Order: sequence, then structure tokens, then C-alpha cells
Amino acid sequence: MAHIWPIGGGKGGSGKSFLTSSLGRLLAAMGKKTLLVDLDLGSANLHTLLDVPYPEKSFSDFIRRKIPRLEDVVLSTPVPNLYIISGAHDTLDIANLPYEQKSKTLRAIARLDYDWIMLDLGAGTSFNTLDFFLISQNSIFVTTPEPTSIENVYRLVRSIYFRRIRQYFTATEFKALEQEVTRKFGEGSFNKPDCIIQTIKTTHPDKGELLESDFNSFKFKLVLNQLRRHDNIALGAQICKIIEKHLGFHIEFAGNVAFDDRVHDAICQRVSFLERYPYTRTAYDLRELSKNIAQSGSQQLLLRYS
Repeated sequence: MAHIWPIGGGKGGSGKSFLTSSLGRLLAAMGKKTLLVDLDLGSANLHTLLDVPYPEKSFSDFIRRKIPRLEDVVLSTPVPNLYIISGAHDTLDIANLPYEQKSKTLRAIARLDYDWIMLDLGAGTSFNTLDFFLISQNSIFVTTPEPTSIENVYRLVRSIYFRRIRQYFTATEFKALEQEVTRKFGEGSFNKPDCIIQTIKTTHPDKGELLESDFNSFKFKLVLNQLRRHDNIALGAQICKIIEKHLGFHIEFAGNVAFDDRVHDAICQRVSFLERYPYTRTAYDLRELSKNIAQSGSQQLLLRYS
């Protein structure tokens, strides 16, 4: 069974595609059959980072039923054990993926036969992005030290929380839930997850137990990318504490990735940063992060078969 890791952030420019491609390279180097899926719908560029400049087929071919099976859209890359589903030929309306097509995609991804599947997701909190996050108990959130990026990743995590709750209720039930929460806790309380969960446990105890089990099973990780020398190295751990305090989500701080101007140069020259600059702090941070991800997968397998 594949380990599926959605990777995203609330704000563009956080470096999630670079992070996804780097993790893919490192996991593949461990001998793991690794697939990267570019689901940054409408803004796909992962193929460029993997030196696949002219993909012969893409995710849109599956959506338009030109190619019936998602596995037949997979392309090899120059890196052994590393494969990609590109979004290079996405249609103009691909960002507004209809519900039926999204559901079809989610099912197809879950059936793919790889050791690791990394989903490179778009920025923001669209329903498509949130539902791609919820395909797995594992997720990696990427932020940078800027206040705007931190605020947006907080909003993203909160949106995933609300999206999961929403999936348990019909439109009528959800509206009634909102009214009950407001009645019990006052105006604005429906924006507070703890107020919602308390109300659900009272009005829908079965759903409350299921939701609590869901949230406890999530294995979320936060990566602080582009950390400069003057930045607070403890910032990532502090963000995780704030999220847990206000949302009730436990998020593991997976590590910092140092800023390096040469990342820009490597992308422009279409070469692997890890190969060109293997002894830099950034390359070291990326290798440590890949070990963290691989170890998490091993622990989950032990739990599954123990």
C-alpha cells in the first residue's frame, strides 16, 4: 500500500514544488518506487524541476478520458525509481475540477502501485485542494518565515479541519449545526473548532466520536522553508504549538530548510540542486527531511502489521 503525502501551503512562493521534487529524488535514491503527481491545477510546473521539459501525456488526458487509466499517464524521469504525472497540458478550466472528476481522481490515486506518492498541491483553500489533502492521513504543510505565509498556512489547516467536519453532514444538518453552535457559544463561535466539536458531541455523539478519531489519526507535518540566518530557528515549532492550541490539531515540526540563492540558479539551469550543491546547508536539511518522512512511513507499517 502506497504512502500518500499531499504537500502544499496556503501561499504561493513557499517552495513546495521544489520541496516535492527534492523529496522525490531523495526517496527514490533510497530505492523506493516514488511517484510525484502535479495537482497544482492550472499552474503545474513540477515537470520542469524534474527535467521532463516536454511531457508527452498529462493529467488532463485522464480527466478528458483520452487515456482511461491514471496509471497510463505516468511518465519516467531521468532519476531512477522516480516517476511523474505531469500537469503540463492542463486545460484552462482544470482548476475548477467538477466533483465527479475529482472523486474519480481520488479513487484512481489511491489504487496506484508505488511505495511513495507525493501530491504537489496548489496554494489556497479551494475545495479541490482541501479534498486532495484529505485523501491521506499524512500531509506536509510548507510555509516560509514571512507573517503572511504563516497566517495563510494557519488558515489552510483550519480550512481542512472545517472541510472534514462538513463531509459528515448534509447541507441542512450543517446549517442546523451552525445555528446550534451560535446559540450555545455566541456570535463568531462557529469559527472556533472546539465550540463546533463540543456541540457535535452533544447533538451527534456518533459523528463526534468519528470526527475525533479522524483528527487523532492525522499525521500532519510542518516544514519551514527558506529560513535565513537572521530568522528564528524555533519559529516552526512555535507555529505548531499555536495551531494545536487554537485548532486542536497536533502537527509535528519536521524541520527547517535553509534559504540558498543557488536554488534559483539550479532551477533556471534545470539541474538538480541536490546534485550540483550536495554539501550546502539546504541540501543537508532536505536529506534530513527525507529521512523524517521515510521513518514516519516505516513506523506506520509497523503499527499496521503489529
